[in-house]
Amino acid sequence: MVASHSKREAYFKAALSFFDAACLKAEAGDIDAAGMLILRALDQERRAGAVGPQVLQLIKPRS
Repeated sequence: MVASHSKREAYFKAALSFFDAACLKAEAGDIDAAGMLILRALDQERRAGAVGPQVLQLIKPRS
């Protein structure tokens, strides 16, 4: 569990870093770069949500 928690936290930190960089790019007027950075941040958030056991792996099939 500790490894999955640290991996999830690393993904969230990366997402925050991408969001901060996107904000700076948007303020500088580089909208294309800001959009790409936002997409990368959202990808990191998605990865953070997928860390750990998945619900489908916990459900036992009926015989």
